[in-house]
Amino acid sequence: MFKRFFKHVWVQNLTLLAMVGLVYYYFAYHFEFKYDFDWAVFFVEGQYGHMGRLMIDGLNTTLSLTFYSAAIALVMGTVFGLARLSKFKPVYWLATCYVELFRNTPLLIQLFFWNFALPYAFPEEIRFKLFDLNFEYWVSVFGCGFFTGAFMAEIIRAGIQSIPKGLLEASYSSGLTFPQTLRKVVLPLAFREIIPPLGSEFLNNMKNTSLAMTIGVTELFWSMQEVLSLTYRTFEAFIAATAIYLLLSLIIAAIMNIVNEKLKIMPSDKTTGLRKIADVIFKPFGFMAGCLEYIFWYFRRSPEKKTVSPLARLCKDCFKWTVTASKALFLACLAYLLYKLGMALAGFNYEIIRANLPALLVWRFPSGDETEFFMGLGGLAGSLLMAVISISGSFLVGLVVGMGRTAKSHAIRIPCTMYIELVRGIPCILVILWFFQVVLQFVFKLEIHAFWAGTIALTFFFGAYIAETVRGGIQNIPPGQVEAAKASGLTYFQTMRKIILPQALKQMLPALVGMFIAAFKDTSLVYIIGVMDLTRAAYAVNNRTMIYPFEIYTTVLVLYFIFSYVMSLYTKRLERKLSPEQVRIEM
Repeated sequence: MFKRFFKHVWVQNLTLLAMVGLVYYYFAYHFEFKYDFDWAVFFVEGQYGHMGRLMIDGLNTTLSLTFYSAAIALVMGTVFGLARLSKFKPVYWLATCYVELFRNTPLLIQLFFWNFALPYAFPEEIRFKLFDLNFEYWVSVFGCGFFTGAFMAEIIRAGIQSIPKGLLEASYSSGLTFPQTLRKVVLPLAFREIIPPLGSEFLNNMKNTSLAMTIGVTELFWSMQEVLSLTYRTFEAFIAATAIYLLLSLIIAAIMNIVNEKLKIMPSDKTTGLRKIADVIFKPFGFMAGCLEYIFWYFRRSPEKKTVSPLARLCKDCFKWTVTASKALFLACLAYLLYKLGMALAGFNYEIIRANLPALLVWRFPSGDETEFFMGLGGLAGSLLMAVISISGSFLVGLVVGMGRTAKSHAIRIPCTMYIELVRGIPCILVILWFFQVVLQFVFKLEIHAFWAGTIALTFFFGAYIAETVRGGIQNIPPGQVEAAKASGLTYFQTMRKIILPQALKQMLPALVGMFIAAFKDTSLVYIIGVMDLTRAAYAVNNRTMIYPFEIYTTVLVLYFIFSYVMSLYTKRLERKLSPEQVRIEM
């Protein structure tokens, strides 16, 4: 009877309103929240300057970082995504090395490497000139661009491989060349498939720019911390930064939705309002594309023309020789790059690496003092422990919230959706600071070690992502199975436990393993709250040795890469096992 009564929409809305009222009543009358909000701090110039102007300057830097790095990532992703499909093995292996290296190491460590280690590869006079050219800013731009480009390369490669092989054979048999096939058949179809994941990567790239703060770039996250340190207005600074990041996330999501709507194939009599807006926005681009298409059509050779002029034959021969020369030049450049890399590795001070490797692996365990976490456990061991605990807890959180996300009741679905969208719309490093400085200390009045604060923050952060994975896995199950379970007399929880979840978990398994890799890499972000993980240990060792950043950060990159790459190989094995019909397309 209660279940039938709760199906009414007005009952669900009333329940949701009652939940909000209970939360407000608790915080307003029973919870001792002694804090006076002062939003005028952003509108009135104070002793240390205008905080609102400081936040706007940080926002402008974040927008420029996002734009430039996204453009670099799109170019790198397209080039290396196509290179991953090349039959020329040196090109394929170079692209594979780029993708695997950048995807399996944390962005924070990459930024540290480019900023602290790379300048030592140049002579001293060049090094000082680099620092005069806003070096940290451009390190952030190219670092975020290269990192995001590796993920985009895999998305573009997967989008091209999703195209039926018969379409390629039909285009080649119709007389189309490789560039024509790429331009007219492959890319138009592939981009329809890859726009949603590309949109997610653009969004992740915007959030990743918050890490530029760690190397001294005055972007939005740095501005938030500056406001906090100058005014001690904790909640105002955190809420303002969170609201701005959420607004940027909504804008990027809206732009990608408009692009996705434009690429959809739909009858002219069934166009939606969003499609009409997209048509108006992309009309200038359509005009330019039409002009380019006319130019290509005007200069192409007529198919009825059987004779080939000597000039055309000469151009064709020149093209072949150019391709051959380009391959030879590429091999020469690759050989030179490998030679320089080998010389750099040979010149490393391996005694420094050997002496500091125990600290990078376990920090000071088991000889740490009482103030340290678990007898001084840290380094790689601490990162792995945090990743295991956080991903285990986030799986339980994601499973519950993901099931709630698919519920029909507003009282369950709306809170779950709000939690998912809120957490996924802001950077992980901001979530960590929220839990460390606000939620655990102000709300729950807990004084816990930074290790556990970072672990709890990562648990709730990845719980939101796992919840979306669970929702997708549940919704992929045919509705007929749910109806058959209800007809058999099974309850909701029995249907989930015996029918839906066993099938959905099989589909979600590769994504969950990939989430563990992401959790292991994102443990590097707890560096900001003082946890002695692998990143913090590397930073401390580098400050102690002073003149060996190449050795230290290269070792840390290798350690992160080994564990992440082994797990990524396991993920690929699961994908092949669960999707044996996949066939690799070569172009």
